[in-house]
Amino acid sequence: MKPKVSIVSTALFAAFAASVCGSAFAQSATPAQSLLEDKFVVNVGAFVMSSDLSGRLNGEAVTNPDVDFDKVFGRASDATRVRADALWRVTPNHHLRFMYFDNSTTRSRVLDQTLEWGDYSFQVGGKVELQNKLRIFELAYEYALLRSPDYEVSASLGVHYLDMSIRLSGAANVTDSNGNVTSVSAASSAKSVPAPLPVIGLRAGWAVSPQWYLDAQGQYFKASVDGYNGYISDLRVGATWMYSQHFGVGIGYNRFVTNVDVSRASFDGRLRVGYSGVQVYLTGAY
Repeated sequence: MKPKVSIVSTALFAAFAASVCGSAFAQSATPAQSLLEDKFVVNVGAFVMSSDLSGRLNGEAVTNPDVDFDKVFGRASDATRVRADALWRVTPNHHLRFMYFDNSTTRSRVLDQTLEWGDYSFQVGGKVELQNKLRIFELAYEYALLRSPDYEVSASLGVHYLDMSIRLSGAANVTDSNGNVTSVSAASSAKSVPAPLPVIGLRAGWAVSPQWYLDAQGQYFKASVDGYNGYISDLRVGATWMYSQHFGVGIGYNRFVTNVDVSRASFDGRLRVGYSGVQVYLTGAY
């Protein structure tokens, strides 16, 4: 009986020691390493950015030329927008990631050139207002290809859902399906382009010191799906200073571009939408 008791006691002691060591290891993780180990990581920040917007909307009986909205209305620079990112480590190697970004701008200009948009022709000398809305949602699955207490490299597969809309308001000539032209003093042409586009990517994080964490992410995809033909590119780099075990502040740079040709009843044409700029953000990990 004594040997059996000895074996049981040794097993219990080993389990207890492993538990204590595991707890000690978890507690010894530096603030920067917590971004690689914690189950949930959330970033919320503000952008100072410039935009890139151009496109073409065909009429019922005509193919219109491309419009460079930044050239016609001026660039929507120095706009401040909010972006939120969240990471859920379901297991150390299997992650879910969510991103939300909202960019809405309003610009107006007295036109020095005719602007053709769908069945509307906005004439030279008239004041026209442009309202552009862009919302981006992303849900992605990640798998950690490489992991250590100091770094992580993950591959991802997900979907970007872009909800884009453009509204032009002002005096215009409107052409109907029979070719009849009517002058309207307060015309308003609004078109939306919901575009779900899959993306693949890589993300890497590195705890370079106890309180500093560097990360980089790249995503790209090109496809022709259900009336959409285009590509999406999303590049981001950042540096985070973890001033406590669970909270930090960071600065990053993000460049996003999507170019899509659409052939649907709601929108027949092309859109190029992009933004780039510096992001300052708060980070929480737990």
